[in-house]
Amino acid sequence: MSNNKIIDLGSSEDPLVLDCGKSIGPIKTAFTTYGELNETKSNAILVCHALTGDQYVASEHPITKKDGWWSLLIGPEKSIDTNKYFVICPNVIGGCMGSTGPNEINPKTGKEYGLDFPVVTIGDMVKAQKLLIDSFGIEKLFSVIGGSMGGMLVLEWLSKFPSYVFSAIPIATTTNHSAQNIALNELARQAIMADPEWKSGNYNIENTKPVKGLSVARMAAHISYLSEQSLHEKFGRNLQNKNKIEFSFDADFQVESYLRHQGFKFVDRFDANSYLYITRAMDYFDLKAENNGSLIEAFKNTNAHILCASFTSDWLYPTSENKVIIKAFNALGLNVSFVEIETDNGHDSFLLDEPEFFQTIKGFLDATYKKL
Repeated sequence: MSNNKIIDLGSSEDPLVLDCGKSIGPIKTAFTTYGELNETKSNAILVCHALTGDQYVASEHPITKKDGWWSLLIGPEKSIDTNKYFVICPNVIGGCMGSTGPNEINPKTGKEYGLDFPVVTIGDMVKAQKLLIDSFGIEKLFSVIGGSMGGMLVLEWLSKFPSYVFSAIPIATTTNHSAQNIALNELARQAIMADPEWKSGNYNIENTKPVKGLSVARMAAHISYLSEQSLHEKFGRNLQNKNKIEFSFDADFQVESYLRHQGFKFVDRFDANSYLYITRAMDYFDLKAENNGSLIEAFKNTNAHILCASFTSDWLYPTSENKVIIKAFNALGLNVSFVEIETDNGHDSFLLDEPEFFQTIKGFLDATYKKL
């Protein structure tokens, strides 16, 4: 059973102070819970979503009507067993599914924030998540779990609020973006802002929508989530519903049609300005720079049980970057495990049906729960 809620956190008198120096308050956080919190409040698992994810982690999405993005992993008798654990998944601030973000109303003006919304960071997102966890009276999370940007949020929890985390599972992630990562995000942002319907971020006020720009942004990002092998196996150079090329700029190839479909179905559920803000937060994330150039300094106060997972075909956040995290944890003598899953599914592997990955998550959580 799931519960979907939106609550106000903080206040105008006690606002959330952001890393950019500005403050917002109160803030809204939209979240979904699964399972029941036990009497000692020791069975809570915080699930952190990736860039284009949201709080509907294991329940039907209200817009797409599709199953939650981790429905294969979370639920009764599944790897994250909701008969046993209390799962909380919030939409990050800056998001577009009910949490305070650029498409929400600014209480000071009564108008939509748009680009007046302050730039937020991964750290700000975690501070907002902590307010939510505090509202439950939870003093220590049994686990914090997330992949990709969600993994960044996990690492931020370990760094900034280590006493709150008993165990953690950062998946297919990094401690900072490479120049290539930043370049890909900038390509996506420029695609959105180049769309004349973007209207300098005021498209909702002017009753337009940068559909084409946001679609292209999604197409570019989606390529980075796949591997060359998976694209080759799925599409190769196969033509789309035709026997020969047409010497035009229509979608001759199946892969072109696939990307266009991915782009245009994305615009129905995601806000263009949120895409700008969240990708910016990811680009700014740099745990090493924030801690005098030392990841050991970043994690010096954590004592959590940790499982790190990566995937062989992930070129966006490759195993080598995950091993940098492992090296820091090992240097601190932490209880850490690492698994690299063999797969051709690329970065998106953590969202797909990967039985070895699911079994690893279940085994780690079951073994760690016994140590409470």
